[in-house]
Amino acid sequence: MTTAIATTALCKSYGAHQALRDLDLTVEAGEIFGYLGPNGAGKSTTIRLLLDLLRPTSGRIEVLGQDPRTGGPRLRCRIGYLAGDFVVGGRQSANEVLTFLGNLRGGVPQQRIRDLAERLDLDLTRTVKELSKGNRQKVGLIQAFMHSPELLILDEPTSGLDPLLQQEFLRMVREVKTAGATVFMSSHIMSEVQATADRVGVVRAGELIAVDRVESLREHAVRRVEIRFADKVQLTDFAGLPGVSAAEVTPVHDEGSLLRCRLDGTADALIKSAARHTVATLEVQEPDLEEVFLALYNNTGEKAANHVAA
Repeated sequence: MTTAIATTALCKSYGAHQALRDLDLTVEAGEIFGYLGPNGAGKSTTIRLLLDLLRPTSGRIEVLGQDPRTGGPRLRCRIGYLAGDFVVGGRQSANEVLTFLGNLRGGVPQQRIRDLAERLDLDLTRTVKELSKGNRQKVGLIQAFMHSPELLILDEPTSGLDPLLQQEFLRMVREVKTAGATVFMSSHIMSEVQATADRVGVVRAGELIAVDRVESLREHAVRRVEIRFADKVQLTDFAGLPGVSAAEVTPVHDEGSLLRCRLDGTADALIKSAARHTVATLEVQEPDLEEVFLALYNNTGEKAANHVAA
Protein backbone atom coordinates (compact mmCIF):
# COMPACT_ATOMS: atom_id res chain seq x y z
CA MET A 1 0.00 0.00 0.00
CA THR A 2 1.45 3.36 -1.08
CA THR A 3 -1.55 5.56 -0.28
CA ALA A 4 -2.75 6.12 3.29
CA ILE A 5 -5.56 8.58 2.51
CA ALA A 6 -7.37 9.23 -0.75
CA THR A 7 -10.46 11.33 -1.40
CA THR A 8 -12.19 11.95 -4.73
CA ALA A 9 -14.65 14.80 -5.32
CA LEU A 10 -15.48 14.75 -1.61
CA CYS A 11 -18.27 17.12 -0.58
CA LYS A 12 -20.08 17.84 2.66
CA SER A 13 -23.09 20.11 2.92
CA TYR A 14 -25.28 21.23 5.79
CA GLY A 15 -28.45 22.29 4.04
CA ALA A 16 -27.57 25.16 1.73
CA HIS A 17 -24.16 25.58 3.31
CA GLN A 18 -21.33 23.68 1.61
CA ALA A 19 -18.61 23.01 4.19
CA LEU A 20 -16.36 21.01 1.87
CA ARG A 21 -16.43 20.92 -1.91
CA ASP A 22 -14.78 18.60 -4.44
CA LEU A 23 -11.84 17.63 -2.27
CA ASP A 24 -9.31 15.55 -4.20
CA LEU A 25 -6.56 14.66 -1.76
CA THR A 26 -3.89 11.96 -1.64
CA VAL A 27 -1.62 11.33 1.35
CA GLU A 28 1.16 8.85 0.68
CA ALA A 29 2.00 6.14 3.18
CA GLY A 30 4.92 7.12 5.39
CA GLU A 31 4.72 10.88 4.89
CA ILE A 32 3.86 13.71 7.23
CA PHE A 33 1.12 15.78 5.65
CA GLY A 34 0.27 19.20 7.06
CA TYR A 35 -3.31 20.34 6.53
CA LEU A 36 -3.50 24.10 6.93
CA GLY A 37 -6.27 26.61 7.15
CA PRO A 38 -7.80 29.06 9.62
CA ASN A 39 -10.61 28.11 11.95
CA GLY A 40 -13.69 27.34 9.88
CA ALA A 41 -11.86 26.48 6.66
CA GLY A 42 -12.98 22.84 6.63
CA LYS A 43 -10.09 21.04 8.32
CA SER A 44 -12.08 19.37 11.09
CA THR A 45 -14.87 18.48 8.68
CA THR A 46 -12.34 16.67 6.50
CA ILE A 47 -10.99 14.73 9.47
CA ARG A 48 -14.43 13.70 10.70
CA LEU A 49 -15.26 12.42 7.22
CA LEU A 50 -12.03 10.40 7.13
CA LEU A 51 -13.00 8.77 10.43
CA ASP A 52 -16.65 8.20 9.48
CA LEU A 53 -17.76 10.51 12.27
CA LEU A 54 -19.57 12.39 9.52
CA ARG A 55 -21.00 10.97 6.31
CA PRO A 56 -20.16 12.71 3.02
CA THR A 57 -22.81 14.34 0.89
CA SER A 58 -21.01 12.95 -2.15
CA GLY A 59 -17.61 11.68 -3.23
CA ARG A 60 -15.34 8.82 -2.21
CA ILE A 61 -12.94 8.19 0.71
CA GLU A 62 -10.28 5.54 1.30
CA VAL A 63 -8.27 5.30 4.51
CA LEU A 64 -5.55 2.64 4.68
CA GLY A 65 -7.07 1.11 1.58
CA GLN A 66 -10.60 0.82 3.00
CA ASP A 67 -13.85 2.73 3.01
CA PRO A 68 -14.13 4.19 6.55
CA ARG A 69 -17.82 3.29 6.64
CA THR A 70 -17.18 -0.44 6.14
CA GLY A 71 -13.76 -0.66 7.81
CA GLY A 72 -15.28 -0.74 11.28
CA PRO A 73 -13.35 -1.30 14.53
CA ARG A 74 -10.51 -3.18 12.83
CA LEU A 75 -9.70 -0.16 10.70
CA ARG A 76 -9.98 2.21 13.67
CA CYS A 77 -7.48 0.12 15.65
CA ARG A 78 -4.92 0.96 12.96
CA ILE A 79 -5.49 4.70 13.43
CA GLY A 80 -4.47 7.08 16.19
CA TYR A 81 -6.80 10.07 16.42
CA LEU A 82 -6.63 13.25 18.46
CA ALA A 83 -9.71 15.44 18.18
CA GLY A 84 -9.40 19.19 18.25
CA ASP A 85 -11.81 19.20 21.20
CA PHE A 86 -10.51 16.11 23.02
CA VAL A 87 -12.79 15.42 26.01
CA VAL A 88 -12.88 12.48 28.45
CA GLY A 89 -14.70 11.86 31.73
CA GLY A 90 -13.22 13.62 34.73
CA ARG A 91 -13.60 11.15 37.58
CA GLN A 92 -11.00 8.60 36.51
CA SER A 93 -7.26 9.05 36.77
CA ALA A 94 -5.29 9.71 33.62
CA ASN A 95 -3.85 6.20 33.84
CA GLU A 96 -7.32 4.63 34.17
CA VAL A 97 -8.55 6.55 31.13
CA LEU A 98 -5.54 5.56 29.04
CA THR A 99 -5.74 1.92 30.13
CA PHE A 100 -9.43 1.80 29.20
CA LEU A 101 -8.78 3.34 25.78
CA GLY A 102 -5.85 1.00 25.25
CA ASN A 103 -8.04 -2.03 26.02
CA LEU A 104 -10.51 -0.89 23.38
CA ARG A 105 -7.66 -1.24 20.88
CA GLY A 106 -6.67 -4.70 21.99
CA GLY A 107 -4.45 -3.71 24.93
CA VAL A 108 -1.46 -1.41 25.37
CA PRO A 109 1.45 -2.26 27.71
CA GLN A 110 1.50 -0.13 30.86
CA GLN A 111 5.18 0.57 30.30
CA ARG A 112 4.33 2.18 26.95
CA ILE A 113 1.83 4.48 28.68
CA ARG A 114 4.33 5.33 31.43
CA ASP A 115 7.08 6.07 28.92
CA LEU A 116 4.92 8.49 26.96
CA ALA A 117 3.66 10.13 30.17
CA GLU A 118 7.25 10.67 31.27
CA ARG A 119 8.18 12.24 27.94
CA LEU A 120 5.25 14.64 28.17
CA ASP A 121 5.60 15.25 31.94
CA LEU A 122 2.11 13.99 32.78
CA ASP A 123 1.14 12.80 36.28
CA LEU A 124 -0.88 9.64 35.59
CA THR A 125 -2.24 9.46 39.12
CA ARG A 126 -4.26 12.67 38.93
CA THR A 127 -7.90 12.60 37.91
CA VAL A 128 -8.76 14.16 34.60
CA LYS A 129 -10.90 16.85 36.26
CA GLU A 130 -7.81 18.00 38.18
CA LEU A 131 -5.77 18.46 35.02
CA SER A 132 -5.19 21.75 33.26
CA LYS A 133 -6.09 22.13 29.58
CA GLY A 134 -2.48 21.48 28.60
CA ASN A 135 -2.32 18.31 30.69
CA ARG A 136 -5.60 17.04 29.25
CA GLN A 137 -4.07 17.59 25.83
CA LYS A 138 -1.18 15.36 26.90
CA VAL A 139 -3.68 12.60 27.71
CA GLY A 140 -5.08 13.05 24.21
CA LEU A 141 -1.64 12.79 22.62
CA ILE A 142 -0.73 9.68 24.59
CA GLN A 143 -3.94 7.87 23.62
CA ALA A 144 -3.26 8.70 19.96
CA PHE A 145 0.35 7.46 19.98
CA MET A 146 0.30 4.65 22.53
CA HIS A 147 -0.81 1.75 20.31
CA SER A 148 1.76 2.54 17.57
CA PRO A 149 -0.84 3.09 14.83
CA GLU A 150 -0.13 2.97 11.10
CA LEU A 151 -1.86 6.31 10.63
CA LEU A 152 -2.03 9.27 13.00
CA ILE A 153 -4.75 11.86 12.40
CA LEU A 154 -4.13 14.85 14.64
CA ASP A 155 -6.39 17.89 14.83
CA GLU A 156 -4.58 20.89 16.36
CA PRO A 157 -2.31 18.57 18.36
CA THR A 158 -0.28 21.10 20.35
CA SER A 159 -3.18 23.22 21.61
CA GLY A 160 -2.42 24.18 25.20
CA LEU A 161 1.12 22.77 25.28
CA ASP A 162 4.05 24.93 26.35
CA PRO A 163 6.92 25.46 23.86
CA LEU A 164 9.18 22.76 25.37
CA LEU A 165 6.46 20.13 25.12
CA GLN A 166 5.64 21.27 21.59
CA GLN A 167 9.21 20.39 20.68
CA GLU A 168 8.86 16.99 22.36
CA PHE A 169 5.71 16.39 20.34
CA LEU A 170 7.59 17.20 17.13
CA ARG A 171 10.25 14.65 18.08
CA MET A 172 7.51 12.06 18.60
CA VAL A 173 6.11 12.81 15.14
CA ARG A 174 9.52 12.40 13.52
CA GLU A 175 10.04 9.11 15.34
CA VAL A 176 6.78 7.57 14.11
CA LYS A 177 7.58 8.67 10.57
CA THR A 178 10.97 6.94 10.86
CA ALA A 179 9.12 3.82 12.01
CA GLY A 180 7.00 3.94 8.84
CA ALA A 181 3.77 5.52 10.08
CA THR A 182 1.81 8.21 8.26
CA VAL A 183 0.85 11.47 9.97
CA PHE A 184 -2.02 13.70 8.84
CA MET A 185 -1.79 16.83 10.95
CA SER A 186 -4.26 19.68 10.88
CA SER A 187 -2.92 22.88 12.34
CA HIS A 188 -2.88 26.65 12.18
CA ILE A 189 0.55 26.78 13.88
CA MET A 190 2.84 27.21 10.90
CA SER A 191 6.12 26.58 12.69
CA GLU A 192 5.25 23.02 13.74
CA VAL A 193 4.11 22.09 10.24
CA GLN A 194 7.15 23.73 8.66
CA ALA A 195 9.42 21.78 11.02
CA THR A 196 7.96 18.35 10.27
CA ALA A 197 5.78 18.14 7.17
CA ASP A 198 6.88 16.62 3.87
CA ARG A 199 3.94 18.16 2.05
CA VAL A 200 1.29 20.73 2.87
CA GLY A 201 -2.30 21.17 1.76
CA VAL A 202 -3.96 24.55 2.19
CA VAL A 203 -7.74 24.62 2.51
CA ARG A 204 -9.78 27.78 2.15
CA ALA A 205 -13.56 28.09 2.61
CA GLY A 206 -13.97 24.36 2.03
CA GLU A 207 -11.76 24.19 -1.06
CA LEU A 208 -8.22 22.87 -1.41
CA ILE A 209 -6.26 25.72 -2.98
CA ALA A 210 -2.71 24.33 -2.89
CA VAL A 211 -0.83 21.08 -2.30
CA ASP A 212 2.95 21.04 -2.51
CA ARG A 213 6.16 20.33 -0.67
CA VAL A 214 7.04 22.95 1.93
CA GLU A 215 10.23 23.84 0.07
CA SER A 216 8.36 24.35 -3.21
CA LEU A 217 5.75 26.57 -1.61
CA ARG A 218 8.48 28.74 -0.14
CA GLU A 219 10.33 28.96 -3.47
CA HIS A 220 7.26 30.50 -5.08
CA ALA A 221 6.67 32.99 -2.30
CA VAL A 222 7.88 36.56 -2.17
CA ARG A 223 11.31 37.12 -0.60
CA ARG A 224 12.76 40.36 0.72
CA VAL A 225 16.15 41.30 -0.68
CA GLU A 226 18.72 43.86 0.45
CA ILE A 227 21.86 44.54 -1.60
CA ARG A 228 24.49 47.05 -0.47
CA PHE A 229 26.69 48.36 -3.26
CA ALA A 230 30.12 49.96 -2.89
CA ASP A 231 29.20 52.50 -5.59
CA LYS A 232 26.17 54.55 -6.49
CA VAL A 233 23.37 52.82 -8.35
CA GLN A 234 20.17 54.13 -9.87
CA LEU A 235 16.66 52.85 -9.25
CA THR A 236 16.20 52.63 -13.02
CA ASP A 237 18.82 49.84 -13.07
CA PHE A 238 16.39 47.56 -11.20
CA ALA A 239 12.86 48.87 -11.75
CA GLY A 240 10.89 46.69 -14.12
CA LEU A 241 13.04 43.59 -13.75
CA PRO A 242 11.09 40.29 -13.88
CA GLY A 243 9.93 39.29 -10.39
CA VAL A 244 11.20 42.50 -8.76
CA SER A 245 8.75 44.85 -7.04
CA ALA A 246 8.69 47.61 -4.41
CA ALA A 247 12.30 48.49 -5.27
CA GLU A 248 13.91 51.49 -3.60
CA VAL A 249 17.50 52.78 -3.57
CA THR A 250 18.93 54.88 -0.75
CA PRO A 251 22.44 56.29 -0.34
CA VAL A 252 24.72 54.92 2.38
CA HIS A 253 28.07 56.07 3.72
CA ASP A 254 31.29 55.80 1.66
CA GLU A 255 29.57 56.65 -1.62
CA GLY A 256 27.59 53.42 -1.56
CA SER A 257 23.95 52.57 -2.15
CA LEU A 258 21.41 50.23 -0.60
CA LEU A 259 18.79 48.49 -2.72
CA ARG A 260 15.70 47.06 -1.03
CA CYS A 261 13.13 45.13 -3.02
CA ARG A 262 10.75 42.19 -3.08
CA LEU A 263 11.50 39.19 -5.28
CA ASP A 264 8.92 36.76 -6.62
CA GLY A 265 10.38 33.77 -8.48
CA THR A 266 13.84 33.43 -9.97
CA ALA A 267 16.60 35.86 -8.98
CA ASP A 268 18.40 35.62 -12.32
CA ALA A 269 17.54 39.07 -13.70
CA LEU A 270 18.18 40.80 -10.37
CA ILE A 271 21.58 39.14 -9.89
CA LYS A 272 22.70 39.97 -13.44
CA SER A 273 21.77 43.62 -12.98
CA ALA A 274 23.47 43.77 -9.57
CA ALA A 275 26.64 42.20 -11.04
CA ARG A 276 27.19 45.35 -13.16
CA HIS A 277 28.15 47.06 -9.91
CA THR A 278 30.39 46.24 -6.93
CA VAL A 279 28.27 44.27 -4.47
CA ALA A 280 29.38 44.69 -0.83
CA THR A 281 26.70 42.55 0.86
CA LEU A 282 23.65 40.58 -0.20
CA GLU A 283 20.88 39.51 2.16
CA VAL A 284 17.82 37.48 1.20
CA GLN A 285 15.12 36.93 3.81
CA GLU A 286 13.37 33.67 3.02
CA PRO A 287 9.64 33.57 3.77
CA ASP A 288 8.33 31.27 6.45
CA LEU A 289 5.29 29.09 5.92
CA GLU A 290 2.98 31.65 7.50
CA GLU A 291 3.87 34.22 4.85
CA VAL A 292 3.32 31.64 2.12
CA PHE A 293 -0.04 30.75 3.61
CA LEU A 294 -1.17 34.37 3.80
CA ALA A 295 0.03 35.01 0.25
CA LEU A 296 -2.03 32.08 -1.03
CA TYR A 297 -5.12 33.40 0.70
CA ASN A 298 -4.63 36.93 -0.56
CA ASN A 299 -3.88 35.84 -4.11
CA THR A 300 -7.13 33.86 -4.40
CA GLY A 301 -9.24 36.93 -3.73
CA GLU A 302 -11.23 38.24 -0.81
CA LYS A 303 -14.66 36.88 -1.70
CA ALA A 304 -14.32 33.51 0.04
CA ALA A 305 -13.15 35.19 3.25
CA ASN A 306 -16.81 35.87 3.95
CA HIS A 307 -17.74 32.18 3.69
CA VAL A 308 -17.32 30.08 6.82
CA ALA A 309 -16.89 26.29 6.57
CA ALA A 310 -17.57 23.93 9.48
